[in-house]
Amino acid sequence: MPKRYLKDFYWKDYLNITIGLVLYAIGLIGFIKPGGIVTGGLTGIALLIEYATESKIPLQNTYFVVNCVLLVFALKVLGFKFLVKTIYSVIVLTLFITIARAVIDKPFIADEPILSGVIGGMMCGAGIGLVFSANGSTGGTDIIVALINKYRNLAFGRGMLLCDFVIICCSYFVFQDYTKIVVALIVMGVMTYTIDMVINGSRQSVQFLIFSQKYEIIANAINKELNRGCTVLDGTGWYSKNPTKVIVVLAKRSEALNMFRLIKSIDEKAFISQSNVRGVYGEGFDKIR
Repeated sequence: MPKRYLKDFYWKDYLNITIGLVLYAIGLIGFIKPGGIVTGGLTGIALLIEYATESKIPLQNTYFVVNCVLLVFALKVLGFKFLVKTIYSVIVLTLFITIARAVIDKPFIADEPILSGVIGGMMCGAGIGLVFSANGSTGGTDIIVALINKYRNLAFGRGMLLCDFVIICCSYFVFQDYTKIVVALIVMGVMTYTIDMVINGSRQSVQFLIFSQKYEIIANAINKELNRGCTVLDGTGWYSKNPTKVIVVLAKRSEALNMFRLIKSIDEKAFISQSNVRGVYGEGFDKIR
């Protein structure tokens, strides 16, 4: 596809990234940091350094300097085009954290570290989810895992999880308190779940493969009664060597029950396979972004 067709989407990506970074900065400074909670990633390392030095080294300084060093190495390996949104995110998030620290002079929720951490985790997770949905990155351990993945077959999610777990466990050396680790792991779980919901939560669809001798009646009923399109494929039952028809239907998860009821009312002997689909784009589903 020529580049001119993609230019219309660039500003939307950067808008989503910017909104996501605002949410992340507020969640981090207004909820997570006041509770003495450590997050994963480079932000977690920066928090550990700030806690250990009693705020003599602000977290945004560590975040920015270490990211600059990582980006210098990453630019040679991954290239500027791959990292342009990461560079934008690092600069903007550093700015937003600095502003948030100047504006937010007291925690939004005092003396409730778990509640404050959960709310902060939701905000940070939503922010990171928006950044990821725009194919962006906040840098830090993302860059490290991407560099490792360039030369080693390491699953990105597994690498990130391992880094986050090690960083959170290291908080024990600063606080000498196991409860801090437990709270931090809860916050990490909330963040991970929120990220997944932001990226994939609106794409909960299902796919049906329907095998029936009454495929014409079922296909017509799906079109007319459920207002869903379907596709009929040619197949062969390999055991019987008889030709068969397969109906393929993509539908919303909420429509699954009516789909089963409709098929059962027409052919109780129909064979049905249902599977979850992460994303379905087009008419009647999500818009292609």
